[in-house]
Amino acid sequence: MIQYAMTPLMLYLLLIASLSLGIMTLERRFTRYFTYLPGIVVVYLGAMLLAQTGLLPQNETLTSTLAVLKTNLLLAMLFLMLLGINLRHFAHLGSKLLLAYAGAVTTLIIAFAAVFWLFGFGTEECGTFAALGASWMGGTANMIAVASALHVSPEALGKAIAADAFNYTFWLMLLLFASGFAPLFNRFSGAQALKPPLEPIACSCTLGPKRYYRTLLLSALAALIAQLGAAHLPFLGAAVWGVVLSTLLGLALSFSGLRHEGAAQPLSSTMLYLLVALIGSQARFEAPLALVQLILAGSAVLLLHGVMMVTLARAFRLDLFSISVASLANIGGAASAPLLAAAYDRALVGAAVLMAVMGYLVGTFGGLLLYEILRLIA
Repeated sequence: MIQYAMTPLMLYLLLIASLSLGIMTLERRFTRYFTYLPGIVVVYLGAMLLAQTGLLPQNETLTSTLAVLKTNLLLAMLFLMLLGINLRHFAHLGSKLLLAYAGAVTTLIIAFAAVFWLFGFGTEECGTFAALGASWMGGTANMIAVASALHVSPEALGKAIAADAFNYTFWLMLLLFASGFAPLFNRFSGAQALKPPLEPIACSCTLGPKRYYRTLLLSALAALIAQLGAAHLPFLGAAVWGVVLSTLLGLALSFSGLRHEGAAQPLSSTMLYLLVALIGSQARFEAPLALVQLILAGSAVLLLHGVMMVTLARAFRLDLFSISVASLANIGGAASAPLLAAAYDRALVGAAVLMAVMGYLVGTFGGLLLYEILRLIA
């Protein structure tokens, strides 16, 4: 006999998957229209609107099932994203770029802590601010990882995504505009324009069913191992340990031949869009003033971060390219950092990609560290 009990779940997943696929397809076809409004934000808003219209079924059984699905998707996605990191290439960026990248991460943490204190935020905002910080040290995947580990509500996460998109748009435009003043800035900082002899980033793009399903199976196995290990580790809690273990598993295997698996990147991207859609479908906005406050706080963070990066450039004679791309590699990620690098010199795109990819590793741990700092302030 056919079982109809799962019909609401299948309807829910069908709508979420259709939305994610549709936005991903549009983003690839009309890239220029998504430069300032990332597809990931459109997916979140679209899922939230679907939920508001009542098209998505809601019940307790469905909610608990989706929670399990989100946990497994998150851990599998983190593993796949870390699988493509090449620490050896990153170490060869050069001292100026490494200093700029480390400075970007450090100044963002300082800026978040200072603004958190200045705005008088308390314990309720710690998780939301830490999730936004994880995004600006890595990407949306890191934001979701930290938010899941810290049990941030879908509503609070939605505000963080909105604040991220709003401030990122203006930061990208500002940095692109500033690229035209690079010679003037470099005279101010006493630096020379950077032209590192980096090799282009290789990509294993030939996918077949065997490689695709092998990568999918590997990510599922990593999610299982991370959850089994997290259940037996003390202090941090299973959610935090799950995120940490899946990250470390991906990093460990990135030193093996599995790093060249071409299916890892498209699979992790698909999982990311599905995750964002699932979270957006469970969000309800009821406090627009809190969203405005978070957007303003994010703007203050970027302003303070920018001032500190300029000061760092002056002190260590860093050029505008180094500090700008290091900043955007954190705040914008792999989607926008190469765009900014190309505005200077296409030969520098590889450096931007390497810094942005490193965010997948730094963002999660940076967000968790920021949370502990914010808790002390609160």
